[in-house]
Amino acid sequence: MLLAIDVGNTNSVIALFDGDKTPAGQWRASTSTTRTADEYAVWLSQLMEFAGYRLEDISECIISTVVPQSLFHLRNLSRRYFNCEPFVIGHDNVPGVAVRITKPSEVGADRLVNAVGAFTAHGGPLVVVDSGTATNFDIVGADGGFEGGVIAPGINLSMQALHEAAARLPRIAIEKPPKTIGIDTVGAMQTGVFWGYISLIDGLVARIKAEYGAPMKVVATGGIASLFEGETETIDIFDHDLTIRGLYEISKRLKAR
Repeated sequence: MLLAIDVGNTNSVIALFDGDKTPAGQWRASTSTTRTADEYAVWLSQLMEFAGYRLEDISECIISTVVPQSLFHLRNLSRRYFNCEPFVIGHDNVPGVAVRITKPSEVGADRLVNAVGAFTAHGGPLVVVDSGTATNFDIVGADGGFEGGVIAPGINLSMQALHEAAARLPRIAIEKPPKTIGIDTVGAMQTGVFWGYISLIDGLVARIKAEYGAPMKVVATGGIASLFEGETETIDIFDHDLTIRGLYEISKRLKAR
């Protein structure tokens, strides 16, 4: 069995594959740079037991991380408990993905994995809008190559900055406001955050399409992408399992190679 691990800045997603592209189990946890291999094993073994599996069933491990400090413990987890060396996604080792930017070493592993997952499911060219700690707009070419993109602050990061930098602005929940014009502080903040990010997405996608000069699908993913479902004018497909599917596809390509 394959264990796929996607470590983001805020949350990590771990999925178990039993010979099929549909995960046999999938779990989310807050990202921690201090969680040891043994702690991961205890947590994971309990969750796997609910799905009818054991740690001993895992024979392969693939890791995508944008938090380098987490990698030491995850490597130890794979070596100690799965008896295998994990495959760690890098800028130069993803089969079938040409990285067409000036400094390929700077591209995040998550962006390459998303490119694979999106291209496999939806073809290309396309824009992948990944809403997480940052909001990424990644361009995937007609052949599945990574062609650059845009990085903007994520919605939660913007809310946190408002609360921490302005003494009288409270911490608020993200939700669609009843009106565009806020009649109190919370309403005004909700409008700025919610409709502001929808305008950010629609505006940047429109500029990307105009500059690219060819028809493009727009696929949204990420932990908070569902907030915008049905509200944007530019997103064609919401695909919440895109990153995990990308890890599974990369594992398949590695076996074939």
